[in-house]
Amino acid sequence: MRFESQHAVITGGTRGLGRAMSLAFLAEGAHVHATYFGNDSAAEALREAAGEGAERLHLAKFDVADHEACAKFWKELEDTEISILVANSGIRRDGIVASMAPDDWQAVLDTNLTGGFNMSKFAVLNMMRQRYGRIVFITSPAGRFGFEGQGNYGASKAGQVGLMRSLCKEVAKRKITVNCVSPGFIATELIDDLPEELVAAHKKSVPMKRFGEPEEVADAVLYLASRGASYITGSVLEVSGGL
Repeated sequence: MRFESQHAVITGGTRGLGRAMSLAFLAEGAHVHATYFGNDSAAEALREAAGEGAERLHLAKFDVADHEACAKFWKELEDTEISILVANSGIRRDGIVASMAPDDWQAVLDTNLTGGFNMSKFAVLNMMRQRYGRIVFITSPAGRFGFEGQGNYGASKAGQVGLMRSLCKEVAKRKITVNCVSPGFIATELIDDLPEELVAAHKKSVPMKRFGEPEEVADAVLYLASRGASYITGSVLEVSGGL
């Protein structure tokens, strides 16, 4: 029960990695504010999976890329001390740069990078009042290596690391840490649409020869969000099987 009575905000918190994180924080005693964009059935499925922890689960439906919507969400939490923000919301719209539609470029940047900016901006204002906080961005090795057909996704993920490294210096004196967790190939619906031959190639490229599980990423996030990680800030923790 490392997070008993603490409040955690997890964006994209009802599916995939976010779902695993929400359930993990609930299991450790936290109140979880899980945001999502549009899938109501996934949100309700999370509530059911939470069991007795459902009374500490708070669902919020809005677009993290919308600055005004984020401001409204945080306004409703202004009397709540938020200890943890996990900026996890992310989308993919793959395509080679030469033929990528501008809307596909912008949508990925808006959700993955601007969404992280919006949410961390308001989180910092909340955390500064209590002089404590943990912010974790969920980035990707795509931002470091680059993958064919993912110029927009890679740019957004590299941008998250840059944002984290600037923000961590701005808030360190307030005992707020800011880090990234960088999951490699994880078995979630985000990669369900990949062709079988590409899945096989990706698995071959991983030294552990398998994809990771969402719970393995959640464990890393929980550590960086804990009080035990008080001297870790400005770091990228790879959870990639050795990529």
